[in-house]
Amino acid sequence: MISTKGRYALRVMIDLAQHEGEGNIPLKDIAERQDISKKYLEIIVKDLVKGGMLNGVSGKGGGYSLCRKAEEYTVGEIIELMEGTLAPVACLVDGVESCPHSDSCLTLPMWKEYYEMIHQFFYGKKLSDLLGDRDPVYYI
Repeated sequence: MISTKGRYALRVMIDLAQHEGEGNIPLKDIAERQDISKKYLEIIVKDLVKGGMLNGVSGKGGGYSLCRKAEEYTVGEIIELMEGTLAPVACLVDGVESCPHSDSCLTLPMWKEYYEMIHQFFYGKKLSDLLGDRDPVYYI
């Protein structure tokens, strides 16, 4: 399940993509448009900056902007940054010690298939795909 943190991170990224070319966008503006607590967004954007998704500038004229063009981000990378792995079971997580039962596990093929579907779905969607041809959506 994707938490509010992951969903709000996508909303922040979409908001910034909709305002691309307008310079640094103050967090208060994003918070107002998206109807999300500025305090909660501070936590989210901190993780997005640390993860290399956003540029953050302090002071006058400060705010946030995308590091790349919207079409260069996948939804999967944004969600995994905020939520952790998309793997449905621990034995499919990269870097985890292999399960001693993996050779005989009757459910592992099902979990692998499910993981591949999720991964292909989210990594097959670009941030720009979520923008559509519509004007920016405001939640106020």
